[in-house]
Amino acid sequence: MKKIGLIVKEASQSRIKDTLKDSGTVFIVKYSGVSSPDLCSLRQILKGANASLFIVKNSVARRAFKDSALEPLVKNIDGPCGLIFIKDEPVGASQVLCNFTKEHEQLKLEGGALSDKIIEKEDIEHMAKLPSKEVLRAQVVGALNSPISGLVITLNQVLAKFVICLDQIKQKKTS
Repeated sequence: MKKIGLIVKEASQSRIKDTLKDSGTVFIVKYSGVSSPDLCSLRQILKGANASLFIVKNSVARRAFKDSALEPLVKNIDGPCGLIFIKDEPVGASQVLCNFTKEHEQLKLEGGALSDKIIEKEDIEHMAKLPSKEVLRAQVVGALNSPISGLVITLNQVLAKFVICLDQIKQKKTS
């Protein structure tokens, strides 16, 4: 018969592996010195960005990352660490984390993985400065629409000048 502790560790390890398959993006944070109510508020804020904070024993996280593309992340796992799994775009979650670390200096970004690519703390901070996906889409649509709008305005100007010219010719002939 297995001990309860071993069962919990195995369940946590399988949960990490399953969540990694679903999300694809994970950030590692160190939360030493952050109070429990602050961690709860971080969880709530992350939920709005389609992300979740999972706190697990370091040995369990190391075993979950071992023999995978995320094995280089094992070096970042020491001390009280939490894993942040992101389901959608990572920009929103990185913005939430960077804003939270400004208010709570005890929370430290360590690094993470973005679609099996290992990223560092600086990459997460740069990602937080990017606009959201909706803003980027609007900028692309505006850039694509700009030449068309310019062409329509130019053609409209040519047509308006032609109509004015015809009107002036008509006025000369009637006078």
